[in-house]
Amino acid sequence: MRPRHGADHAIRLAGGVFTMGSDAHYCEEAPARQVHVDAFAIDPIAVTNRRFAAFAAATGYVTVAERPLNPAEFPGAPPENLVPGSMVFVPTPGPVDLRHLSLWWRWTPGASWRCSEGRGSSIDDRLDHPVVHVAYEDAAAYATWIGATLPTEAQWEYAARGGLEGAAFTWGDEPRPEGRIMANTWDGDDFPWRSTGESGWSRTAPVGSFPPNPYGLFDMAGNVWEWTSDWWSERHPDAAASPCCVPRNPRGGDIDSSYDAAQPQFRIPRKVIKGGSHLCADTYCLRYRPARRPQMIDTGMSHIGFRCVWTAPASEHAKGAAS
Repeated sequence: MRPRHGADHAIRLAGGVFTMGSDAHYCEEAPARQVHVDAFAIDPIAVTNRRFAAFAAATGYVTVAERPLNPAEFPGAPPENLVPGSMVFVPTPGPVDLRHLSLWWRWTPGASWRCSEGRGSSIDDRLDHPVVHVAYEDAAAYATWIGATLPTEAQWEYAARGGLEGAAFTWGDEPRPEGRIMANTWDGDDFPWRSTGESGWSRTAPVGSFPPNPYGLFDMAGNVWEWTSDWWSERHPDAAASPCCVPRNPRGGDIDSSYDAAQPQFRIPRKVIKGGSHLCADTYCLRYRPARRPQMIDTGMSHIGFRCVWTAPASEHAKGAAS
C-alpha cells in the first residue's frame, strides 16, 4: 500500500534546533549553522499526479505549462516554441560536455503535468508518481486549495534530515548502506546518456518506492526536486552575523537578490528547490541530499515537484524532540 498524504496523514514534527546547510559539499550549501524551526506537519510524500488531477478537476486550474505564451515576453524566440510546453530531459546519444545543460534539456511543445514527455505521452500509468512540470505558482495554488503552504527551506531541510544531525544523506553518511539503493537517482557514471537501470526507473518512480527517512518521510532525496517558499540566495546567511542567538524560523533572501547575475537578460526571480532528483549522478550532481539549487519561478521541468506543510503544535506524538 502506498503511503497516504494530505492534512489527515501529515507527519507532525515537534521542531527544534538543528544544523542547516553543509560546509563539506557545494558552496551554495554553506555555511552550516544552527537554526530553530517551530512545530509543523509535512506530507510524507510528494504530491502525486492523482492528487493534482483532483485539484485541476475541482478548480479548473490551468498550469503555467498549459497556457499560451505571449510573443512580446520572448523576443526572438522561434514561432514554433511560442506554444504551451515545458522543459523535458532527453538523454544524449553519447558523452557530452557537462557544462552545457541545453544538450539534455529540450523545450517540448505540449509537455505538461498531463503529458510529461510532450504530445502523445500520458500519465495514465503514473498516477502515483510525483506531479512534475509545475511552476512555483502552480504548486502554491494547489497548497492553498488544500489549506496548506509550501515549506520554507528550513522546514524542508529539518524534515529531510530526520534528526540525523550533520549526516551527508537523509538516511546517514553512506550513499548505499550495505549496498542498498536508498533513492531514485541516476544509475551509473554515464550521465546524461547511459543509465545502468539498476534502480528500476529511468525517470520518476512511484512515491514511496524507496525507504523513508527516520521521520517516516519518503523521497526527501532523489526522484524529484521540490519547491520551497524561500527566495534564492547564493549562500546561507553567515551565522557569525548574529552570534548572540540561534535564528528562529529563518527565511531565504529577497526577490531582488534572487535574480541570476550571470544571465541579466532573464529578469525572472528564483526560489529554492531542495533534495535532488532522478537525474542526480555522483559524477555530475551529488545533490540527492538536503542540498539546494535555484529555479526560475515561471519554469516547470520534468524533474521538479513539491509537497505541502501545515502549521501544527508540538505534542507528545510529534517526531523530533524540540530543543
